[in-house]
Amino acid sequence: MGRQVVIDSILHGLRQPEYVHVLLNPVPVYGLLVSWIGLIIAFFLKSRRAQIATLALVFICALSAWPVYEFGQQAYDRVLSMTDEAGERWLDEHQDRGEDLIWIFYALAILSAAAIVLPIKWPKSSAPLLITVIVLGAVTLGAGGYIAYAGGRIRHREFRSEPPPPKRPEHEH
Repeated sequence: MGRQVVIDSILHGLRQPEYVHVLLNPVPVYGLLVSWIGLIIAFFLKSRRAQIATLALVFICALSAWPVYEFGQQAYDRVLSMTDEAGERWLDEHQDRGEDLIWIFYALAILSAAAIVLPIKWPKSSAPLLITVIVLGAVTLGAGGYIAYAGGRIRHREFRSEPPPPKRPEHEH
């Protein structure tokens, strides 16, 4: 009976977009960080197999921003109802940052896929593509941290060491 309660609880959580958003949101940041470090190591080792493996991980982690974004959008109203006024302003800031910067994750996913495929036909493209993925990966990690910074302040008062962003006019939600 205890196992069924746990399974039911997990299944219930997976039907709530805010839960799925929180469950997946480490992947585009922490998963990308780990795969990006692996890619740097693979670059210096000059191991094409390791490069392909880590590029695939970069691709998956960057692409995972899409469901995180979608579930976050779906969860907006429910999270809004659970937070205080400062949290509401951080929620709007988090949403705005995500909407403005999601494209960087998609660009990194496309570029990492290209870095896997293009060197098959053009082997000399491998190193420049890898370097470009590493640089864009760093930019993407910065963007992910910037988005997450606002997201962490929505419900966690202990992270609010500064005033919330200004309140947005109602039509901008």
